[in-house]
Amino acid sequence: MTDISTLESLHLANIAAATDEAALEVVRVATLGKKGTISNLLKSLGAMSPEEKKVNGPAFNGLRDRVQKAIAARKGELEEAALNTRLASECVDITLPVRPEPQGTVHPVSQVFDEVVAIFADLGFSVAEGPDVEFDDYNFTKLNTPPDHPARQMQDTFYMAPQTDGSRHVLRTQTSAVQVRTMLVQKPPIRIISPGRTYRRDSDATHSPMFHQIEGLVVDEVTHLGHLKWTLEEFLKAFFEIDHAELRARPSYFPFTEPSLEWDVRCDRSGGHIKFGTGNDWLEIFGSGMVNPHVLENCGIDSKKFQGYAFGGGIDRLAMLKYGIPDIRSFFESDLRWLKAYGFTAFDIPTLDGGLSR
Repeated sequence: MTDISTLESLHLANIAAATDEAALEVVRVATLGKKGTISNLLKSLGAMSPEEKKVNGPAFNGLRDRVQKAIAARKGELEEAALNTRLASECVDITLPVRPEPQGTVHPVSQVFDEVVAIFADLGFSVAEGPDVEFDDYNFTKLNTPPDHPARQMQDTFYMAPQTDGSRHVLRTQTSAVQVRTMLVQKPPIRIISPGRTYRRDSDATHSPMFHQIEGLVVDEVTHLGHLKWTLEEFLKAFFEIDHAELRARPSYFPFTEPSLEWDVRCDRSGGHIKFGTGNDWLEIFGSGMVNPHVLENCGIDSKKFQGYAFGGGIDRLAMLKYGIPDIRSFFESDLRWLKAYGFTAFDIPTLDGGLSR
């Protein structure tokens, strides 16, 4: 048994000294291979007497089992060490940027959207939202739009598939539908803006089938056109970052307002770009008016007690005017080169005290 112990110590030392799997395989063959030392011991059992087999058999088999276990354990250690070495040499530090500088930018429409919300929030307006797919009743009927109005025709409006009752939903042509939804569930006083996507069958350099609109609504017992004019002036001064905004009102017609007005803002078109707050030119900027009493009644508001004003304009157009973007179609072309030129970083958060634009 002393020889077995010595042989076991020698083999275990050789196993522990193996520095890689190839060296360990050499030790395995030398001990457990067909001509290995332990294999030869097991073969020698055939020439022994029964009494010797009873003594040496368990000893030889135990030696084999312990050496096999030691080889398997050492192999696991070597495989783990090799894997760790490989991982250390092939790893990629994912915390480092792939590019030398961030490439993502905030879209100008998103930036102007936030600018508009920041300004009107400062003026006391809250934001109201509604679905893009709207009831025809909310988009047209409750807004006093007659059945034969051109806006309700197929060439101007995107209609959805007919419902089981024959009615048809539409892709909202204006966010005025959000005003209807608000008046149906909220009692005056109401002071909201409703920015969002709208859809019309129109496409050229200044029109898009999908565009963004901002509309405002105020309903209470005392508001009037003077309040409307002041609100738009304050918005334009803050948005274009000018000291003075001069507005000119023109009579117009919208089914949901009476009287209806379109507002032009004084500007200067010389020099290849538009400057606001100065000059002798005028540019149409907003449609507006006092909310038609029929619209108030359609939404369950007593038109003899309450009155209100509404206004609306295009967010995309505001972005084009402020940041000198000539073609509205560029907003939707997903051109990263264009976005890099006109986009904003995530740190350009619009605030009235810190400045709206870069």
